[in-house]
Amino acid sequence: MLFAIIIISCKKETDSNLANSDDEFSQVFSNKKLSLEYRKENALKKLDLLKKKGNSKENRNELVKVSDFFLENKLRKEYNESLDLILEKSIQAKDSSLIASAYNKKANSYIDYNKLDSSYLYFIKSEKILLKLKDSLQLGKNFLEKGYVQVTVGDYFGCEQSSSQALLYLKNFNLPLKEYFAYNYIGISSNELKNSESAIHYHKKAYQVAKKYLTDEGFHFQSVSLNNIGVVYQNLSNHKEAIKNFNLALNEKNLLRDNPNLYVKLNDNLAYSKLKLGDFRDLPGLFIKSLKISDSLKLSSGSINKVHISEYYQTVKDTAKSIYYAEKALNQSKSQKSYGEILSSLKQLSVVDKKNSSKYYAEYIKLNDSLQIEERKSKEKFARIAFETDEIIKEKDKLEEQNRTLLYVSLVVGIILTLLFILRAQRARTRELIYKQAQQKANEEIFNLMISQQNVIDESRKEEKLRIARDLHDGVLGRMFGVRLNLDSLNNRNDEESTEKRHQYINELKDIEQDIREISHDLNREKQALINNFVSIINKLLEEQSHLFSTNLKYYIDDKIIWDKINNTSKINLYRILQESLQNINKYAEAKHIFVELKKESDNIVLNIEDDGLGFDVTKKSKGIGVQNMISRTDECHGIIDITSKKGHGTKISIKIPIEINTTNIT
Repeated sequence: MLFAIIIISCKKETDSNLANSDDEFSQVFSNKKLSLEYRKENALKKLDLLKKKGNSKENRNELVKVSDFFLENKLRKEYNESLDLILEKSIQAKDSSLIASAYNKKANSYIDYNKLDSSYLYFIKSEKILLKLKDSLQLGKNFLEKGYVQVTVGDYFGCEQSSSQALLYLKNFNLPLKEYFAYNYIGISSNELKNSESAIHYHKKAYQVAKKYLTDEGFHFQSVSLNNIGVVYQNLSNHKEAIKNFNLALNEKNLLRDNPNLYVKLNDNLAYSKLKLGDFRDLPGLFIKSLKISDSLKLSSGSINKVHISEYYQTVKDTAKSIYYAEKALNQSKSQKSYGEILSSLKQLSVVDKKNSSKYYAEYIKLNDSLQIEERKSKEKFARIAFETDEIIKEKDKLEEQNRTLLYVSLVVGIILTLLFILRAQRARTRELIYKQAQQKANEEIFNLMISQQNVIDESRKEEKLRIARDLHDGVLGRMFGVRLNLDSLNNRNDEESTEKRHQYINELKDIEQDIREISHDLNREKQALINNFVSIINKLLEEQSHLFSTNLKYYIDDKIIWDKINNTSKINLYRILQESLQNINKYAEAKHIFVELKKESDNIVLNIEDDGLGFDVTKKSKGIGVQNMISRTDECHGIIDITSKKGHGTKISIKIPIEINTTNIT
């Protein structure tokens, strides 16, 4: 006893604390060794976590496990909550297979609440999706369960169709229990539709399946089928064949213990067929035996049993007992709201109770009419559900088709816009290429102009050399020769006159020296002009800037630069970059001061242009054509350009170009 108390205490301590992690919740609620209440708490915690988690396939599968736990343990409220969450998440994820499964489970859940119209609706919804998925196994099960709803509400023709479809889809899956119920539903529906031959055929097929595969005696499938066959023969008034099937069913072992409701029905049906044959040997004993069992166990089949007993006493002319049992049958059937048995009770009372016959008959007619109206409404409602579901599916398909069309149109428009964009970009590249070609042509023209100018300079230099040669020959040399001769003649004379003449000739030599100095200066100026021809072009550009604009311009040009060693392409590009920079400053900068510097650094020519104007944002992806040209010209010279600017803080452009030997200028 002490050991038991310790075990119970440990159990309570374990159950009192919930698991801590997601995985632990799953392990706990699936562990059947723990208490149901503790497992339920962990399952609810798991459900709460899954509500907040992402909508992955794995999380949806975990949600299904939690839902199955609630269903297995008959926790209906929690099961329906989890089922709604599964449906919501599967619709969001467009998980068609799980949507169909959730619809099917909701349909079965509505059966438990006896909301058969809602159940039928969800079976239809599940069916439509499964047909698209071509899932034969789930389709077969769904059709079979829909058939159950249809046979329950009296839609026997619909039940036959659904059950036949179930057999068709399940034929390759070896599911004898499903096959049994399908044959059973078709047999019941055929009997209700007065197609007795078909009913017997399908009930016998169900019996063969039960005999071959369903050997578990707990439910007694064979006895159920034998009872159904006997009922069909009973309706055909073939009571001998009916009795044979009823007796065969009653011979199964432990039938009363395992399935008392079926046992009572078989006994009552056997007694009723004996009554119809006039075989009173075991009557009313069989009826009374069934009545005692059904009353003791409070079985629903008790009211029809009392109607049969009433018929027996009517047959043996005991009107009082006949009325007594018919009234008891009516009261029980009304308390159970079993309308079919209420009709049977009223019909029996209208026959045996002569005094109140008209009252019972009127009540019978009224109830029968209302039941027929309700049955017709129910069938119409089911037909409307099926029709509206089909209409919704069609509307959905139409909407999907429209969406596909819209998608295709969007794709076509997108392609056209892309092509237009490519075409526009191609045109822009073509224009850029044309511009570069024009720019190249302009550079060539400038180069040719500079070559022509150089030729003019060379020609001028040649003419100047000739002039200087003539001046030296005709002027300086002639005079020097005359002075030399005169001095020679005075060499040996020391008189005063000779001394004075020598002074005159010395002064003449001084004049000749001055003439030579002037010629030398002229030659130096010419050389500088020739060497610094590019510098003069730059100077002219800067002087024009100073004259035409009020901006204060300062500049410095390093005289150490040997321009003859710099190729013409670099000179042209430096000139154009300086020209473009000054134009930009004049147009946009609103600068007050400009500083331009051309200097030599190692083996590089550096051009710096700086202003104190408005500046601009150099981080912008799109740059003006002028800036792009500067970058392009610098790249063409294998140089480096650095543009530093900030709004309101001016701009500095620094360009570094390597000095390359200009072979065209070397003689």
